[in-house]
Amino acid sequence: MSYRAVLRTPHALRTFLAALVGRLSYGVVFVSLTVAITVATGSYAVAGGAIALFGLGGVLVAPLRAGLVDRYGPRRVLPPLAVTYAGLLAGLAATTWRPGTPGWVLIVLAAVAGAAAPPLGPVMRAMWSQLLPDEAGRQRAFALDTVVEELLFVTGPLVAGLCIAAGAPAAGVALAAALVLTGTLAMVSSPVARAWPRVEAGAVVAVRVNRARLEPVLVASGLGLGLGALGLLIVAFATERDQTAAVAWIEAALAAGSAVGGIAYGARTWAASQRTQLALLVVALAGVLAVAGLAPGVAALAAAAALAGLFVAPTLTIAYLLADRSVPAAARTRAGTWVNTAFNAGSSGGSAAVGLLISRAPLPVCFAAAAIPLLLSAVLPALHERVDQQVEADPGAEHDDDRLEHLAGEAAG
Repeated sequence: MSYRAVLRTPHALRTFLAALVGRLSYGVVFVSLTVAITVATGSYAVAGGAIALFGLGGVLVAPLRAGLVDRYGPRRVLPPLAVTYAGLLAGLAATTWRPGTPGWVLIVLAAVAGAAAPPLGPVMRAMWSQLLPDEAGRQRAFALDTVVEELLFVTGPLVAGLCIAAGAPAAGVALAAALVLTGTLAMVSSPVARAWPRVEAGAVVAVRVNRARLEPVLVASGLGLGLGALGLLIVAFATERDQTAAVAWIEAALAAGSAVGGIAYGARTWAASQRTQLALLVVALAGVLAVAGLAPGVAALAAAAALAGLFVAPTLTIAYLLADRSVPAAARTRAGTWVNTAFNAGSSGGSAAVGLLISRAPLPVCFAAAAIPLLLSAVLPALHERVDQQVEADPGAEHDDDRLEHLAGEAAG
């Protein structure tokens, strides 16, 4: 199935475009809100605290929001979330349009807004699984979704920059509110939302944590740690050479590489299992990251970033696919949300950790250290694949969870 065939699936293009409009809000809001609060209060501390709580609110409440969607469906859960979130962003836009609002008010509004943000990405991936039950179609859809989502987080700050250049950063916050409300309402009006898998009244779909479900979460966390560290390392590398403006070009190279890698991955069928692919991609990304700090200049680092990017979108795509496949249909939103949350939390942790390391170690050592979480996250899929191969060769063997413990013990020894 080609990408064109994926988008020509009944109701797919309409639903996907609506989701993209809503998800663009998240690309616009962070830069807009940071600058708007800084300008309104004159305090970087207030702006930093507000943005931190905005992000933390989203991370902490994400599993709850996803569980509500799984249980009651997007048509009943997403509109109230979108209206609440958009209303709070509108309030932030109004209170930051001119100076004078107390900082604590902005911090509280930002924290509550983050907690109310509708989970449009996880819901869209669950809808892709409804639309395309076959593995090949779902692979292409998830790859396309991952690539476009990354591009939204490149486009969003540019849109926010236009509002800032016009002297109205709060307008970017208001635009984010309009985008999420419009996109969400259009998304839930799709027939795909009406066909959401129903959960019987009073029933609770429990998702037991096991290695199959933990695996994509750990990989996403390792990927987030590595990329979060890389973002700050790029800034330090360019600043050390008095070429801070080159940061944007290096980040663009990373995004471009990821887009190319994601589209290429989704366009063909691969002989190796998804777990083998995942382990190989993560190890390859770790290898590029480990040597990137040896680049002689910013042009070479941009080339290394583009090469690293080739492995980013495919890794995320497979993580989402494995999470989606490991749960029943009535738990898909939660599964995708855990992967997304792990990646975002890892990204924040990676930035914080490498920020402490930069002042204590040479940059090449910092780049190599940033690759360690990636290498560690590749262990579980590699062991899991080995277990599956041994069980397939010897169906009467011991239970694969017990065998995995045995193999993990061997690896530790």
